[in-house]
Amino acid sequence: MSDDLVARVGAWLVVDPDPTDRATIMGLLAEGDVAELRRRFDQPLSFGTAGLRGPEMAGPAGMNRATVRRATQGVVAWLRETGVDVSRGVVVGRDARHGSETFNDEVVAVLLGAGVPVYEMPRPLPTPLTAYALRVLGAGAGVMITASHNPPADNGYKLYGPDGSQIIAPHDAIVERHANEATRATLGDRSSPLHHVVDEGVLESYRAHMTSRYGVTSSALGIAYTPLHGVGGEFALDLFARAGFSRVSVVTEQFRPNPEFPGLPFPNPEEPGVLDAGLALAAASGAALLLANDPDADRLGAAVAQADGGWRVLRGDEIGWLLGSVALAQAGDDDVVATTVVSSTMLEKMAARAGVTYRTTLTGFKWITKAAPGRRLAFGYEEALGFAVDPCVADKDGVSAALALAHLADELAHHGLTLVDRLDELEARYGVHAGAQLSLRVTPPHGREVLSAVMARVRENPPERLGALALTEVVDLETGWNGLAPTEGLIWRLGETGRVVVRPSGTEPKLKAYLEVVGSPGAADLAAERARCAALLVAIRADLARILALDGA
Repeated sequence: MSDDLVARVGAWLVVDPDPTDRATIMGLLAEGDVAELRRRFDQPLSFGTAGLRGPEMAGPAGMNRATVRRATQGVVAWLRETGVDVSRGVVVGRDARHGSETFNDEVVAVLLGAGVPVYEMPRPLPTPLTAYALRVLGAGAGVMITASHNPPADNGYKLYGPDGSQIIAPHDAIVERHANEATRATLGDRSSPLHHVVDEGVLESYRAHMTSRYGVTSSALGIAYTPLHGVGGEFALDLFARAGFSRVSVVTEQFRPNPEFPGLPFPNPEEPGVLDAGLALAAASGAALLLANDPDADRLGAAVAQADGGWRVLRGDEIGWLLGSVALAQAGDDDVVATTVVSSTMLEKMAARAGVTYRTTLTGFKWITKAAPGRRLAFGYEEALGFAVDPCVADKDGVSAALALAHLADELAHHGLTLVDRLDELEARYGVHAGAQLSLRVTPPHGREVLSAVMARVRENPPERLGALALTEVVDLETGWNGLAPTEGLIWRLGETGRVVVRPSGTEPKLKAYLEVVGSPGAADLAAERARCAALLVAIRADLARILALDGA
């Protein structure tokens, strides 16, 4: 065992406040388990623009009390370095994962010990409510303990800036620098006059605003709902009732928070099989719409009943078109709509026809919410089931998005139409926009190196064709594009018919490819056009799987 590793382990043990974690590390040291110690110490969690996210375990590569203390010390120093008045305070929220309450307590103690006022959410609540409370209270920052839709073993630390949205560079680097320099933290406790619990009136103002905007007098729409064992259940169900949606059935076995997420190794509405229980309930209850939030309720999955009795699970882009069609119809002269470079290109075409300003952003909601400086972001979405339907929350919000989609479905039902009918109308007008993804997971601890090697290989040797389509343009996002900040990723254009974006995931050890095939507007036979585009997608995806083979994964 190298002297360097022993020194790093020793330094960590000095600041780790958790006796169980210290015992784990000391046991590994006594056993001489170099491989496991290197796994925990060689690649510490780094504070990125999504904050921290990783497995809950002892050592700097995991989410634990020491990691959270250091990160919070970094946040305090960042606020002071960037000139934010710390007397504005920090809003602190949490979900119901393993460790979330403990990590929440650490954040509160460090902030109070540093003389920073704390506004603590009263219980585990959806992530977007932390972002909302930050703005309402005029706080200087917000911290949310959550790993969103990650597997049960993970947890995370999400940071919002004074504007109520997620931080972007260089702020992440400032937090990271100060966190790395942190020593022992001075701790406070909740008896401090600086400690406040966020008043229920703040939550009530959110409910009042959303029900005023998306409520109905009384709806006969049948809805099935699942929070996927997360924190959205009670809050969303109450919001539906207040908004006039009385025919809501819930997936009972998934309604209460459960950090084990039984039956859902990846509690993400995008993952195959995750909506199965919801679909079964929707069919049995005669619902017309299934709505699903991820565990921290910042994302929304949905499925709609079809005329043949089957169910259609909507892609994130399709939900984005539906919600975007409403936002564009209501948009004012100063409004902006936005989506990301990996999302469908249809919203841009919809906005052009509506005469509304459109922006393409980098991947991630931290960019979407900053797409309209000085103006109103009327609507923003990302294909990964993130939607911002109201600017009062400067982040994705699966709860308000669920209410907005239910409102649209109810409105269409009054005219004898469904969400499927609206999608048909949009694709008839703008052309079929068929989409698919290819996601290739890599294995720690060298996952990032594998991803970098694959990206370097395909950057130097792009394919000449994908499926039946010739590659007509290569855009390297690493050099910046259309005013966007440089980021790791490639766009391969396939004439006017197709586009592929290849990039490493920012939050998971994955290489992801986003495919889109665009048909001609006004197709006489929409079903035939969809079949043609789908066949092209299948061929392109097959070629990509071969080209992006992850050696060493």
